[in-house]
Amino acid sequence: MNLSQDIKPISYLKSKTADVINNVNKNQRSIIITQNGEAKAVIQDIKSYENLQNSLNLLKLIVQSENDIENTKTISQENMFVALEEKLFG
Repeated sequence: MNLSQDIKPISYLKSKTADVINNVNKNQRSIIITQNGEAKAVIQDIKSYENLQNSLNLLKLIVQSENDIENTKTISQENMFVALEEKLFG
């Protein structure tokens, strides 16, 4: 992150909204918007946002899996395949 380019005041966003959106999409770099000197918002291109959401969802699945292992809520691989075949093929 290049702070001199990636942090902008809200007044900059107000006057150059189209430019900010074009740059975010072109460079795929997030922009931090400040108000009264404090960071208040992040502008991000949609592809980066989707990738972030997918990563967070994957991390949630990993945490759930780790919790299942700790709580012995698991089944053997063989039993899993048997149950899956029954669901798929009746």
